[in-house]
Amino acid sequence: MGFQVRRVYEAAQEADGVRVLVDRLWPRGLAKARAAVDEWPKELTPSGELRTWFHAHPEEHGEFERRYRAELAAPELAEPLRRLRGLAAHRTVTLLTAVKDPDRSHVPVLLGRLSA
Repeated sequence: MGFQVRRVYEAAQEADGVRVLVDRLWPRGLAKARAAVDEWPKELTPSGELRTWFHAHPEEHGEFERRYRAELAAPELAEPLRRLRGLAAHRTVTLLTAVKDPDRSHVPVLLGRLSA
C-alpha cells in the first residue's frame, strides 16, 4: 500500500485509507468532523522551536531539513514511526498537512524517514 500526501483542506476520499495529520497545530478554520483525521501523532511533527526557527529563516530549507531529521532520529520516536510503517504495509496512509507547498515543508523529510 504505502503513503500519499494531501492537503487537509481537501475533502476526504475513501481511497485515503488511514488519514494522519502531520502538523503540530490544528489547521485554521477546519472543523474536526470535516477533516476526518484518524490519527494525529504530534510527536512526529517538527518541534515548536524548530517551526518558529523555520518561519524566521524560510530561505534555509536545507538546515531545516537537517534539524528535523535529527529530531526524527530521537529514540522515543522509533515506535510511532514503526506504527505508521506498519499501517502502510496493509493499507494506504494519507499524510495530511495544511501547508500550502507540501514539497517545501517537513512532509518530504518525514516521508523519507518512514521509507527508510
